[in-house]
Amino acid sequence: MKRIPTLVIGAGQAGLAMSHCLTERSEPHVVLERGEVGNSWVHERWDSLTMQSPNWQSRLPGFAYSGPEPHGYMTMPEVATFLKSYAAHSCAPVETGTTVTSVARDGSAYVVATDKGNWRASNVVVASGACNRSAMPDFACEIPRRITQVTPLSYRNPSVLPSGGVLVVGASATGVQLAAEIHATGRPVTLATGNHIRMPRHYRGHDITWLMDQAGLFSATLDDVDDIARVRSLPSLQLIGDRSRRFLDLNALQEMGVEVTGRLVGYRDGTLMFSGALANAAELSDLKMNRALAAIDGWAAQSLLDFTESPRRFAPTSVPQNPRLALSLASGAISSIVWASGFQPDMSWLHLPVFDQRGRLRHDGGIVAPGLYALGLPFLRTRRSTFLDGVGDDARVLARHIAETRGRQAA
Repeated sequence: MKRIPTLVIGAGQAGLAMSHCLTERSEPHVVLERGEVGNSWVHERWDSLTMQSPNWQSRLPGFAYSGPEPHGYMTMPEVATFLKSYAAHSCAPVETGTTVTSVARDGSAYVVATDKGNWRASNVVVASGACNRSAMPDFACEIPRRITQVTPLSYRNPSVLPSGGVLVVGASATGVQLAAEIHATGRPVTLATGNHIRMPRHYRGHDITWLMDQAGLFSATLDDVDDIARVRSLPSLQLIGDRSRRFLDLNALQEMGVEVTGRLVGYRDGTLMFSGALANAAELSDLKMNRALAAIDGWAAQSLLDFTESPRRFAPTSVPQNPRLALSLASGAISSIVWASGFQPDMSWLHLPVFDQRGRLRHDGGIVAPGLYALGLPFLRTRRSTFLDGVGDDARVLARHIAETRGRQAA
């Protein structure tokens, strides 16, 4: 059995940031990665996906984007190259092709089993990602096999789908992008819409992520929210990384010809059923967007910056007068379903009593238990934790905690 003070599981942006911060503190560690560096970006993203944040915002501890297009948006191959360059720059001690099969407590340490042998470590940092599994309802397994079902983890481009209509389930960033891409091939597309957050790509002449960052909307901490479980489960902003400044919301999709329905709530007797609360979901989404724009306007009024565009508000989301409530699969209206209904982390190998009744990892700002940490999860410590630009701050805090804990143990 190999021994190391700290093991980091995952060599994506979170695991590599953690490695860099541990190295800065001369903390011995090894990073275990099931595939290659940046594996999810290489193998589990669709072909046309781009980063939601502009290139200048691609910053990790000791490393940042330095290419010719700071206001562009990296493609998935570019993200993978960025992470591989970061690993080389940091001299990260990554062991690739090593799959963790179990993490269990053994006295004061952890035993980490892998397909290439076992490790014993005083500290384990779970940085394996928040999007390892697609969230799908239980009734998905009851849908007839003649209906092709894919998730964003297996979808690459519209060619993986058969001809015919497509139901896209979920209207966050993933859902709206895939609905637009698939509709552009001439297929009829229906978008089942639940909770979502509408947001323009640009506002007042600036990228919305820069404005939200400057206005402090990404700086909210755990102490600033009343219900952290709710905040951590919020959908991603309806944004697409596109320099054309495309505002890809439900209005734009409907103008293209995409049919919009309420949330998919069930399947019975050959029929898919949709919620009748589409108008309420759209109204709530508009409210959240307008609150964010008002906060930006308030910050802008206090800043010394010149803005080329004045404050504005966008037309409310338009919804059908009588949105569809049911869809019979026998009608042949759809031949495939794309489940863009969210993601979940996969920590089935973490054999410890650290999950709540809903299977969510319990942690306090990334500290799970003595010697056990998590990194790269939504709103780990701040709202920016979700972004490539935010994971570094979380990694620094956890690296300091590891170093200080070791120092107290040594004393």
